[in-house]
Amino acid sequence: MAVIAPRIDDIRAARERLGDRVRETPVWHWRGRALEAVAGAATQVFLKLELFQYGGTFKPRGALLNALALSPEALRRGVTAVSAGNHAVATAFAARQVGTSAKVVMPKTANPVRVALCRAYGAEVVLVDDTRQAFAEVKRIEAEEKRNFIHPFEGELTVLGTATVGYEWCRQVENLDAVIVPIGGGGLCAGVASAVKQMQPHCQVFGVEPEGADSMHRSFAAGSPQAIDKVATIADSLAAPHAAPYSFGLCQHFVDGLVKVSDDEIRHAMGLLFADMKLAVEPAGAAATAALCGPLRERLVGKRVGVLVCGTNIDLPTFAHQAIPFES
Repeated sequence: MAVIAPRIDDIRAARERLGDRVRETPVWHWRGRALEAVAGAATQVFLKLELFQYGGTFKPRGALLNALALSPEALRRGVTAVSAGNHAVATAFAARQVGTSAKVVMPKTANPVRVALCRAYGAEVVLVDDTRQAFAEVKRIEAEEKRNFIHPFEGELTVLGTATVGYEWCRQVENLDAVIVPIGGGGLCAGVASAVKQMQPHCQVFGVEPEGADSMHRSFAAGSPQAIDKVATIADSLAAPHAAPYSFGLCQHFVDGLVKVSDDEIRHAMGLLFADMKLAVEPAGAAATAALCGPLRERLVGKRVGVLVCGTNIDLPTFAHQAIPFES
């Protein structure tokens, strides 16, 4: 699909506009015996620690760019969003930053940490039974209350925001051979890939999806955005029910390959990150690590690899239940 990618000048300007409203998250050169055992001794791994972003994930970058683009009249009406949690948190954060109100719709199964974060940022939270009801409810709010809908992963401003992750990463680490990026709806991977491929053209970009939420795999196979009938994964932040034209088009153009990981591979990666890096991440935040240690291991042995740790909004009991302890 023919789409216009954000230019580096545009990405740089977006990062400058975001300023200190978002953090430049650090990169950590991950070393140690545990990593060598699962990724190979010669592989150099650079974790982009986006879990340290405000709100606990990369999401505020795109949400805030959307909010900053609203007119004074639009700001008076407020914003709305639908999300399993992280985008709702980001929208609430963005609304507070620009001085407007947020009303977010979430399924009742959303992690309680995410619901609490939304409310802590001042958002009104509407809880519904399932994802289908959530999308219907946010459409009603948008129509009746005239609130501005901020999409969780689609749109030029959203992708421009996620592109600032790739922009920072490439400035922080030179000569990467590959980066691994989780895919839910595709907005994160689309933005990161757009920046990386323009700044380090020889760097390969790999997207990773859970086996039970593979809408981008299906979209690549069909050559157009596809939906899935059922989502079945512990990585609820990657559980988008469909791909969308703009983010899909950019992924199709810039992404070199896609892989899938199982829930058990994600669980093991959560345990590894906790044991060796002392990071308690949500399942989505461990997906790229799971790909490095699983389906991409042999392909990337001996390479300089960037791994995106995209989020950490999980409560302690859920983390303890989901993570599989690492055994050296």
